[in-house]
Amino acid sequence: MRTCLQEQTLVRIPAVLRELVTAQQHEAYTDSTGFISLKKGIKRMSLELGKRQNLKIIKQLKFGVYLAESDNADRGEQVLLPQKQVPDHAKTGDELSVFLYRDSDDRLIATTAEPFISLHETKLLTVKDVTRIGAFLDWGLERDLFLPYREQRGTLRAGDQVLAALYIDKSGRLAATMNVYPYLKSRAPYQMGDMVTGRVYEISRNFGVFVAVDDKYSALIPKKDAQGKYRPGEILKLRVTEVREDGRLCLSPRQKAYLQIGDDAEVILDAIRDRGGVLPFDDKASPEQINEVFGMSKAAFKRAVGHLLKEKLVAKKDGKLTAH
Repeated sequence: MRTCLQEQTLVRIPAVLRELVTAQQHEAYTDSTGFISLKKGIKRMSLELGKRQNLKIIKQLKFGVYLAESDNADRGEQVLLPQKQVPDHAKTGDELSVFLYRDSDDRLIATTAEPFISLHETKLLTVKDVTRIGAFLDWGLERDLFLPYREQRGTLRAGDQVLAALYIDKSGRLAATMNVYPYLKSRAPYQMGDMVTGRVYEISRNFGVFVAVDDKYSALIPKKDAQGKYRPGEILKLRVTEVREDGRLCLSPRQKAYLQIGDDAEVILDAIRDRGGVLPFDDKASPEQINEVFGMSKAAFKRAVGHLLKEKLVAKKDGKLTAH
């Protein structure tokens, strides 16, 4: 039997992450254009695409100001801040906090605006449009953020909210992905037994239900605990059943057994009453039938039925449960 640790470890790592790992092994750095250089020992450029950083005004022009880390920076280490973004009374030598991205002409550009997401972060973003080439997300800047079809999970519509991560694609552009597993944090501030709020982002027949706790921490409802039906984007209240050594969480939608019995018994009793006082099967039914009707395991169903029988709220006869 696989443990929660094994189930999370076996998840497929996307190509973009494998490429990043390979590049890091060669001491690669992302330069001002966003491309990765594999030349060992190359000096890292000062401009970081997708991040906010502090840069100095080194040149003032009618259409804006050029920013850099130092006064003698090469042209490739300078970036334009358009005039409409330049603060009033700003002058050469002043330091500004800016975010670097690419404009509609694919040029590296700075903005003083605060985007909703930065490089390698995960955030909940709104779909503004869906086109033939992919979707576009509102991330707080003039140019919408591109979400390619290959990075989507399910069918999207304008107005949908999606959990997405920001990465640099092969062409050196910022893009979004709904494959957030590699970008979720693994050191959640929770302990076994804590109740947490998580968002379902992927469902696996082999491993279970992948959840982003607080939209940023990596977690899994193992297959054996993932009874019932789930859908991507669904918000759940869950119990932490294990904290792995790497900080990732294993979760359960159920409380501890002695606390869950009452809730399960109430669900079963309501179902019996809704069916005219008779449930056409008892606690000897198949696990599949129980899960299909109640979304719970056979063990949990038997505990709850036992509780109802003990309280004399139901009777068991001829393979059926009848409410008193």
